[in-house]
Amino acid sequence: MKARIKWVEAVSFLGETGSGHAVLMDGPPEGGGRNLGPRPMEMVLLGTGGCTTYDVIHILKKGRADVRDCVVEIDSERADSDPKVFTKIHFHFIVTGKGLKPEVVKRAIDLSAEKYCSASIMLGKMADITHDFEIVEI
Repeated sequence: MKARIKWVEAVSFLGETGSGHAVLMDGPPEGGGRNLGPRPMEMVLLGTGGCTTYDVIHILKKGRADVRDCVVEIDSERADSDPKVFTKIHFHFIVTGKGLKPEVVKRAIDLSAEKYCSASIMLGKMADITHDFEIVEI
C-alpha cells in the first residue's frame, strides 16, 4: 500500500492514496490552517471506523442477516501531552435491519475488533478500545 502527502500551504496537505483518491487535510485557524478539511488525527478515526464498519457489514451479509444500515459513532480521548496519541476510543454501532439477532451482531463486532480490523487492532496497542451496539428493527 502506498500514499503520498503534498504540502499545499500553511498547514494544509493533500493526501493521495495508492488507489487514486485524494483528500485535503487542514488545521484549525488557531493552528495556522483555514479549516478546509479534516485534521489528520480525525482521518485516523474515520479510517478506523470505516475499516470496522466494512467488516461488520461484510460478516453480517455473509451470514445472510437482513442488514439495511450501519452507523458507527466514535468517541475518543487523546493524551494531554505530546505525542497526543489516542488513549480511549469507543465505537457505538447502530445496526438497522430486519430480524437481526443481538448475538449475531455482537459476534460480527467482536470478529472485527479481534481478528479483521487492522486499524482498530493497531490502535488497540495504545488505546483502550470499547464497543457497544444497538439494533434498530425495520
